[in-house]
Amino acid sequence: METVYFAGGCLWGVQAFIRTLPGVVKTEAGRANGSSQSLEGDYDGFSECVKTEFDPKIVTLSDLMTYFFEIIDPYSLNKQGQDVGLRYRTGLYSEDPKHLKEALAFIDKRNDKDAIVVEILPLTNYVKSAEEHQDRLERCPDDYCHIPEELLNKYK
Repeated sequence: METVYFAGGCLWGVQAFIRTLPGVVKTEAGRANGSSQSLEGDYDGFSECVKTEFDPKIVTLSDLMTYFFEIIDPYSLNKQGQDVGLRYRTGLYSEDPKHLKEALAFIDKRNDKDAIVVEILPLTNYVKSAEEHQDRLERCPDDYCHIPEELLNKYK
């Protein structure tokens, strides 16, 4: 299994979407690349993200990036849907340099690559979100989500 961290705005919808993808084995809601080990105050620069464990024999990182780009606005800086702020930025984070190279290559192949503001960075730290945020849309389907319902259910 391999692990990457996808940040795509509010993590509730991102987790609900990613968990339905072929080859995804496990997801966990969390925060990445902040300046502390806590989630106090304004989250100290953390990005809301979904820790994603996947089987590379079933799905490639490039495939996952293609799916991910279906649910984000890759041109919007620090904003997805109605969620605005640094913690709602888009990104892919990993401890594996191979993943970062693959993600950068995915973006580099696109005609719109110069307009894309998705971060591709090494994972510097990660904090799991509280249990109330884990699988939130499954437990509370009427909560706000910036991802259209038809996309949330596309791969179920």
